[in-house]
Amino acid sequence: MEALISAQVEVTVPFHDADPMGVTWHGNYLRYFEQARCALLEKIGYSYREMEASGYVWPIVDTRLKYVKTSTFEQVLVVEAGLTEFENRLKIEYRIVDKLTNAVLTKGYTIQVAVDLSNQEMCFVSPEALLSRLARLGICS
Repeated sequence: MEALISAQVEVTVPFHDADPMGVTWHGNYLRYFEQARCALLEKIGYSYREMEASGYVWPIVDTRLKYVKTSTFEQVLVVEAGLTEFENRLKIEYRIVDKLTNAVLTKGYTIQVAVDLSNQEMCFVSPEALLSRLARLGICS
């Protein structure tokens, strides 16, 4: 993943995320993506609350997951989220690895678009509210 900026979180697979065989249920990986995405947005200075305060919401319009290997109850995972596109949409790519072996378990991406709260219209260019934060981090001018 060649990210412009990234963030990581650690997740220990809890009992309630596993099936009766101790394998992580596939739908939980999206929650792990969300935890890393929130850490990334905080690092940018544009959390979901800050998005809303700036007059925009950013719904996910597309997602992809590729399951490479299973994870299991009590396994410690490192979930990385990296921003790879921002001009017209947010594309965030993810990688989940086993903390001990660094083996890739899952990878994927989400795509979010800005929607102006004042008129509920989708924006075809990312708003200044995002671009100014990225500029402060030296990601764009």
